[in-house]
Amino acid sequence: MARATAHPDHRLISSEDIHGTDVLGAGDDVIGEIDHLLIEKVTGRVVYVVMSFGGVLGLAHSHYPIPWSALTYDPTVAGYRTGITEDQLRNAPEFSDDSWSDRSWEKKTHEHYGAPVYWGS
Repeated sequence: MARATAHPDHRLISSEDIHGTDVLGAGDDVIGEIDHLLIEKVTGRVVYVVMSFGGVLGLAHSHYPIPWSALTYDPTVAGYRTGITEDQLRNAPEFSDDSWSDRSWEKKTHEHYGAPVYWGS
C-alpha cells in the first residue's frame, strides 16, 4: 500500500508523496490509486485527481479524472477515501483531452460525482 506522506504530522504534502497513494471505496477496499493531480494554473488549487483503476472494479486499466473534492484524506490508512461507486465510474461523462477547456464537461463531472465545483461561489 502506498502511503500519502512520510511526514504525518505535516499539514502540507508533496505531490511526489501523493502519486501511487491508494484510494479506498466503501469499507476498506482499495479501488485504485492516484496517478497524478491537475492544478489550476492561476490559483494553484488542486482541482482534479486522475486515478488509475487498473482492472479493479471490473474496469479495464484506465485513468479517470475525479474532482479532488470527492476524496477525503484518512490518516488511519495514510490514503484517501471516496464514496464513488463502480456505477458512477462506468457512467461518468465522456472525457477527452479537450475536456479540460470545457466548463460544461467540468460541471457535468462535478454533478455526476456529487462534488462541489472549484470555481465561483
